[in-house]
Amino acid sequence: MFADFEKYIKTQTAVLTDDEISMIARAATVTNVRKKQLLLQAGDVCRYKIFILEGFLRTYGVDADGEEHVMQFSPALTWTTEGESYANCIPSNYNIEAIEDSRLMLWTKDTFTGLMSNIPSLKQYSENLVAQNLHTSRNRLYKAISATAEEKYEDFVKTYPGILLRVPLRMVASYLGVSLKTLSRIRQAQLQR
Repeated sequence: MFADFEKYIKTQTAVLTDDEISMIARAATVTNVRKKQLLLQAGDVCRYKIFILEGFLRTYGVDADGEEHVMQFSPALTWTTEGESYANCIPSNYNIEAIEDSRLMLWTKDTFTGLMSNIPSLKQYSENLVAQNLHTSRNRLYKAISATAEEKYEDFVKTYPGILLRVPLRMVASYLGVSLKTLSRIRQAQLQR
């Protein structure tokens, strides 16, 4: 059941032993969620670190006008959480939702903190993940304020290959910060090339 998780971890870091990886996997709760099921609702405290074994999640916020803004897509074999809420035990401003039926591994904060105490190399790995996510977020923010809509779209396609077949275009437009009409125009122009 944990073979995909163990294989993924081994490709990401050499600091964890097979026994440590197995201990981490066994500490998780494995759960299945349905498409459109919320794992976190804005206003609630994020209680889990999540690893996606199968499926697809998104993290999004909703503005005062009721418009959704996708902050992150989380495909299979990636981690996600709502970091500020999780770390500080405060209500989240964001929702985490399954875009597809998904199979997940969940660790509570207490469980994951205990694992990091018992497996110091997990703390190093976790800190590396946080640093990598910070770098990715900064790059995304820079592109959001400096790139053209076409450049954002091209970067998105490279970053998330195949996602356009799995996600409604309105979510992609929201992630890119462009209108659905603009996204459709960009896609049409690329098809004509």
